[in-house]
Amino acid sequence: MTKTELREHYLKTTPELAPIMPDVEKAISAICESYKNGGRVFICGNGGSSSDSAHIVGEFLKGFLRKRPLPEEEKAALREYGEIGELMAEKMQGSLAAIDLTTQQAIMSAVANDNDPSLMYAQQLWGLGRKGDILIGISTSGNAKNVVAAGIAAKRLGMTTVSMTGSGGGLIGSFFDIPLKAPSSWTPEVQEYHLKMYHLICAAVEFEFFDI
Repeated sequence: MTKTELREHYLKTTPELAPIMPDVEKAISAICESYKNGGRVFICGNGGSSSDSAHIVGEFLKGFLRKRPLPEEEKAALREYGEIGELMAEKMQGSLAAIDLTTQQAIMSAVANDNDPSLMYAQQLWGLGRKGDILIGISTSGNAKNVVAAGIAAKRLGMTTVSMTGSGGGLIGSFFDIPLKAPSSWTPEVQEYHLKMYHLICAAVEFEFFDI
C-alpha cells in the first residue's frame, strides 16, 4: 500500500473524516518534521483516552504496518555480542521515539498527593519535554484539566501540540496548535473516530521513515 492508497482507504471507509483531513495532514507533517530533527512524541489522555496513549506509543516504537528491519551495519554490530546479539539483530525493529505520560505511576501519584492531580502530565513534560518535541493530548470532551495543563506546559517549552477531541473542542482548543475534532460529541463514537485518526497518523509517519 502506498501513502496515497493509505489515505484513500481511510477516506473510503470513514468519509466523515474528510472535513478534518487537512488538520490530520498538518499533524502528520509536524510529527515527521519533529522526528527528522531528533524530536520525540509525548502522548497523554484522560480516562479511556489514556489507553489510546499507550496504543499510539506501541505503533511508533515498533513495526506497525511495515517490518522496519535494522540497517545491516547495526545488525553486524549487534551480532558481535553473541547469541543474544544475534537475536537482537534478527528481531529488533526500527523505532520512532514516543513516550506515554499516562503510565508513570510513581511521579503521577506523587504529583496527585503533593501538588494537584491535574498537573500529573504537565509536571512530567516540564522535566522531559524540549523545544521541537510533539505533544498529542486526547480528551473526548476537550475539557480534561490534566490534558489542558499538559498543553500549556508544552507550549511554554516550545513544543508543537496536537489535540484529539469531540466535535466541540472544549478548552483544549484554546491551547493546542493542531485540533483534530471527531465528527461526534458522543463519547463512544468519539473514541472510535480517534482510533481511526491515530492509526492513519501512525501509519503515514511510519511510511515516511521506513520503506519496507
